Amino acid sequence: MPAPRLHPDQVPTDVDLVRRLLAEQHPRWAHLPAREVDSFGTDHDVYRLGADLAVRLPKVAFSAGQAALEATWLPRLAPHLPVALPEHLAAGRPGCGYPFAWSVCRWLPGRPASPATDDTAALASDLAEFLGALHDAPTTGAPARRAGARGGPLAERDGQVRAAVTELGDRVDARAVLRVWEEALEAPGWGGPEVWVHGDPLPGNLLVRGGRLSAVIDWGALAVGDPACDLQGAWNLLGAAHRARLRDALAVDDAQWLRGRGWVVAQAVVALPYYWDTNPGIVAQGLRALGEVLTSEG
Repeated sequence: MPAPRLHPDQVPTDVDLVRRLLAEQHPRWAHLPAREVDSFGTDHDVYRLGADLAVRLPKVAFSAGQAALEATWLPRLAPHLPVALPEHLAAGRPGCGYPFAWSVCRWLPGRPASPATDDTAALASDLAEFLGALHDAPTTGAPARRAGARGGPLAERDGQVRAAVTELGDRVDARAVLRVWEEALEAPGWGGPEVWVHGDPLPGNLLVRGGRLSAVIDWGALAVGDPACDLQGAWNLLGAAHRARLRDALAVDDAQWLRGRGWVVAQAVVALPYYWDTNPGIVAQGLRALGEVLTSEG
């Protein structure tokens, strides 16, 4: 049975489309076996190509620029970071009835992190090391952050968050969620220089090998701004003890921690009603993260 469509305007893909696109545009790889990668990602369909490659096809127009963004900036960031990043090998153009630019990348081994198995001191330390290095990386020439993009003031998302909480109704504890959200809005804003932020460091974008963080993928939200938005993994992946380890390693102050909690709320409550009937993985992740935020004291 085919997976449910995640977006009303989603463009379907399949292995046959991948083969036709490769034959038309990158025939040196057209002979390689292709298979779809099972995930609950929301932006791209990913196909493993042979042993060492992957083809990424945007599902919808809003993710169609991600490959170009990554191809431009990840090679510049990679030397500063302690983990592997996606390596773009070739760009694809619309064709064979498929409307978006697409890409061929190096396959990164590892599996997505899971709070069920990877809530460990080692992974908390690895995540802190990665975030610290990313936030220290030089931002020379970085593009200006778009209004509403991740890393900006939480107030830019206030209307969207409140509308989503209303839509969720009794599926969440609305009063508790809004209390955390309002605490985040009231916290002092980021007063330091804008830093690089991944914007979406959730378990599915953190690859683990041998119990250690090995790679970080899906950089479509890459921007410069407030590092608090990259604290989402503290609640999406880690329990209280290892969350505290990450906070100590990054020397996060109270205001930044509160804003990090706000980013967890903003991501989860907007995703939950949108994907409630189509993406059980995203729903489970969002509910777990909200639960961690609402039951923790900080």
